[in-house]
Amino acid sequence: PMTSLNPSMTIGKQLEEPLKLHTRLDAAARRVRILEILRRVGIHDPEGALLAFPHHFSGGMRQRMMLASAMLLRPSLLIADEPTTALDALVQREVLELMLEMVRSENTALLMISHDLPMVARYCDRIIVMRQGEIVEQGSVTEIISNPRHDYTRELLQSMPVRGPLREIDPQAKPVIEVCGIEVTYRSRSGLLAPPKIKKALHGVDLAVRPGEIVALVGASGSGKTTLGRCIAGLVPASAGRIVFAGEEVKPNSPTWRDYRLNCQVIFQDPFGSLDPRMKIRDIVAEALRHDSQSNREEKLHRTHAILEEVGLDGRYLDRFPHELSGGQRQRVAIARAVVGRPKFVIADEAVSALDVSIKAQVCNLMLDLQQSLNLAYLFISHDMAVVEQLADRVVVMCDGAIAEQGNRNEIFDAPQSAYTRALLSAIPTLTRTETGVSLNWRFSETDKQQAEALQ
Repeated sequence: PMTSLNPSMTIGKQLEEPLKLHTRLDAAARRVRILEILRRVGIHDPEGALLAFPHHFSGGMRQRMMLASAMLLRPSLLIADEPTTALDALVQREVLELMLEMVRSENTALLMISHDLPMVARYCDRIIVMRQGEIVEQGSVTEIISNPRHDYTRELLQSMPVRGPLREIDPQAKPVIEVCGIEVTYRSRSGLLAPPKIKKALHGVDLAVRPGEIVALVGASGSGKTTLGRCIAGLVPASAGRIVFAGEEVKPNSPTWRDYRLNCQVIFQDPFGSLDPRMKIRDIVAEALRHDSQSNREEKLHRTHAILEEVGLDGRYLDRFPHELSGGQRQRVAIARAVVGRPKFVIADEAVSALDVSIKAQVCNLMLDLQQSLNLAYLFISHDMAVVEQLADRVVVMCDGAIAEQGNRNEIFDAPQSAYTRALLSAIPTLTRTETGVSLNWRFSETDKQQAEALQ
């Protein structure tokens, strides 16, 4: 959805276009159908969305717009290519069940292309496993996940994230980064003379990350996770509050600002969009060292080669361009660029959401290895609860721009106190490894699942 929506057209015009081309509905009828489909995909202010542009929405919101566009014409065949990649667990479930409702009511065939194995196991009737352009195995969902026959299928299922032991983080350690009372307010106009609309995205958020700690930031799409991450990185100005780095408050253009920006790096969700397509891999990574005045050119080149080797990309990749790499390789380049300067704090914004199961496992293990070898502190922004369960030391749950709950990983996943957290964890089933394959399970009891559905 990041690149599929036209940035120069309002959402209303983009959704109206297929109805204009393929139906005989008049303008009023087209508007009614568009508003109806926007409500069905969970847009709370469909009237306002019609006048807004794609950049006004989060990644999850934009994916909902794409789903609305595909469903408007009530097709006979719906090809859903990773339809829930940018969506949180609650919206994933809502959108998938909406798609199933459409399949049943309109007699529509649904071809789901996905690497989200729990979602596939829960909602699909049949699975086809492909590798290098060939079908290696196919059959019913129950057969494939419980007793896979092909080695590649077994490898995929065994790549599912698994919770490890909880690491000990010194609670008395001085935070490497601390935000106090952070608020972010957006102003927008619907017309030249119209009064500005004010939307508060963050409401006085307090957060601290200690050295070597991995803090996961989770929540529904539009809850303010990415806004908080971008605000900490200095990409979005704060309306109120302060950021403290290594015990000192930092502000734009202050004496400590440059040092803070060098020690706070970001890994973005879309590696292809965040890498310059005109630059070679060696130049992309080396660019992160351009402000390092203590190293000469040869030392910078050596560090560039060393970090690429560490992330699993040898000398063969140095002179390639981003379009010559796979998605997983591009994400490794993005990780190398973020850590080559040896920062103290890294913000990973949906860093593995676009990767398949096996590559996701490799990148997660790589991030853990780098975190241990470089003593990095991570703010891991994600809606993939299985990955959060594997990586995080502490989990912070956000809802409507505020923190709903926080605690160590085991407390949040095993005994959440907030009804919102419980609904988030109950929305998508989990896959548990067995002797032959995996089994499909809900995280809580059936009663908890029904309560979560009622809350949703």
